[in-house]
Amino acid sequence: MLEKLKEPFSYPVPVGAKADSSNAAGKKRQAKASDMGGTIKRIWGYLLQHRVRLSLVAVLIVVSSGLSLLGPYLAGVAIDRFIDGGESGFGVFLFAMGAVYAIHSLTVWFQSIWMIAISQRVVLQMRTELFARLHRLPIPFFGKRQQGELMSRATNDIENVSATLNSSLIQVFSSILLLVGIVVVMFMLSPLLTLITFAVVPLMFFGMKWITNRTSRLFKAQQRNIGDLNGFVEETLSGQGIIKAFSRENEVKTQFGVFNKRIHQSGFWAQAISGFIPKLMNGLNNFSFALIAGAGSLLVLNGNSAVTVGTIVIFAEYSRQFTRPLNDLANQWNTLLSAVAGAERVFQIMDEEAEDKDEAGSSEIRHVTGKVEFRQVSFSYDRGRPTLSNVSFEASPGEIVAFVGPTGAGKTTLIQLLCRFYEPDSGQILLDGANIATIKRESLRSHMAFVLQDPFLFEGTIRENIRYGKLDATDEEVIEAAKLANAHSFIVRMKGGYDARLKLDGAGISQGQKQLLAIARAILAEPSVLVLDEATSSIDTVTEIKIQEALQRLMQGRTSFVIAHRLNTITQADRIVVLQDGSVSEQGTHEELLRKGGFYSTLVKGRHIDPE
Repeated sequence: MLEKLKEPFSYPVPVGAKADSSNAAGKKRQAKASDMGGTIKRIWGYLLQHRVRLSLVAVLIVVSSGLSLLGPYLAGVAIDRFIDGGESGFGVFLFAMGAVYAIHSLTVWFQSIWMIAISQRVVLQMRTELFARLHRLPIPFFGKRQQGELMSRATNDIENVSATLNSSLIQVFSSILLLVGIVVVMFMLSPLLTLITFAVVPLMFFGMKWITNRTSRLFKAQQRNIGDLNGFVEETLSGQGIIKAFSRENEVKTQFGVFNKRIHQSGFWAQAISGFIPKLMNGLNNFSFALIAGAGSLLVLNGNSAVTVGTIVIFAEYSRQFTRPLNDLANQWNTLLSAVAGAERVFQIMDEEAEDKDEAGSSEIRHVTGKVEFRQVSFSYDRGRPTLSNVSFEASPGEIVAFVGPTGAGKTTLIQLLCRFYEPDSGQILLDGANIATIKRESLRSHMAFVLQDPFLFEGTIRENIRYGKLDATDEEVIEAAKLANAHSFIVRMKGGYDARLKLDGAGISQGQKQLLAIARAILAEPSVLVLDEATSSIDTVTEIKIQEALQRLMQGRTSFVIAHRLNTITQADRIVVLQDGSVSEQGTHEELLRKGGFYSTLVKGRHIDPE
């Protein structure tokens, strides 16, 4: 997010102003990357899943549009027959006109209710598919994106689609039907007055085109800027401790102001330019009305039998109705652009390659002894910058293997490769003799458990957080796991005990207590392979004793991989793998490596490994 602030900040180009060549090139690339037609087609695919109710809505739209045309026509007939012509039966005719408008109101109400039901089901499905897709995406995907920006796609962008489907879709179709119907009826009544009425249509068309061409990119920029702001807000809320510790509140406010101003600028120009549409339409509507009144009056005074006072009233009302759907179409076009921009962002996530896309033919494993072997494994996060080079070692079932090395040596990367969060560039990783690339990720990870340096706890009860390791565990199994993890004593002292509710990420309990709960969760999972990533760092000595006792119980009989900085954790390992610059420089027991006098010995003697 901080990198985005380094980009040059430029305001959207006002209407009529010329952008420089670089901006123009950027806009050209953006237009090429967007696929409005494809996005609308995908949304239509969701709508077609509700084709029965959608068909009923379409029928009601046709009926309501027809009644909208019938009302003004009846008004003109009433003037010619009952007011100008002096015929009887005006009361019955008036009742019929009231029935037309009443039925029109009912059809509009029903089509609105049914369309809302359809749109909410569509949005429910889209949100469900998006959330499911997020959980099928690989870890590298989340490393490249901010949580707040992803949340914006799952909330703001989908709600934008919802709002458009709720009302805009009906207005678009009803406006098109009204336009067609009005044109047909007007030509039937008087071709000459129709041509006079249509004199303003070219002005409307070019005016709307001029405006919408400028609002399209601004609405896209607005959606993008909202996502950036959400990401920044999420980042600052998560990092409040660091912000306050370094007294960076003012700097954060300044950065927020930059993001906020970007939204202000794009939103201002998008809304201001699109706001010209109603003003343009009203002006042209008044001009059209004046043309009809003037031309129609001249025709009547000159004795044209095809044009009556009622005909002029019908044309005046139809001219108003003609510009209203055009106005609605123009306004809904801007709304549609905003919704399509949001839908594009949602579909971009749905189109990301899933983590399990290459698992066709992969096997599942039921029983794991825990033998792990790395064979000439190489890996790089970025091409040309290898993180691991030809790493080879073995871990026998039930063995404890510790990874030691300076920061950036590749210790955590080894674990991520073992869990298939990433795939090696070359070499093989074997589990019980089988290449893990041939094992389904879900099956592979079901035999593993993790205790990390910063354990994550969900908002919920302590019981639920422990049971996360085994969802079908009984209450007795949960309590037994907590006892083995030395967590039972502090749990029962809490108000509510195992039913005490934790806040997000365990806020309100100590780091050591979080770690004990994470260990209890791992014990309950009964894994064959255990991963401990600096599980005792930043823990006081008394708490560490409890954690070490719990970890000893947890590691018993399991193949365990330990990343630790404290010597008392490393010395218990059956094998120590020393990493240096992404390669294995030496491996053996603590005593063997000290006798060698190599890099490990230097780390211990130089106290790069905490001796406590």
